[in-house]
Amino acid sequence: MNSIDAATIGGVLLVLGASMTMLGNVYRAVLFYLVADLCWLYMAYETGNTWGLITVTAGTVMGFIAFLKMRRGDFLKSIVNTQRQTKVPE
Repeated sequence: MNSIDAATIGGVLLVLGASMTMLGNVYRAVLFYLVADLCWLYMAYETGNTWGLITVTAGTVMGFIAFLKMRRGDFLKSIVNTQRQTKVPE
């Protein structure tokens, strides 16, 4: 697999992740995003892009930590809760 193939596969996975997000399947979407990150890590490694490796690795780790926090229910705010707590003037 060359780096262009990895970029294409990563892009397709990004589109699938966005589709899953729109359908409300956030956990599946995050998994698509993490696999796309692996494709981009491979691409950065193949091209010798050190800063790309560092930034994509940092983003992947942060995304995985956010996924774990989301799965455990550690996030206290959501769009639905915020909208319900806000009183709309009539």
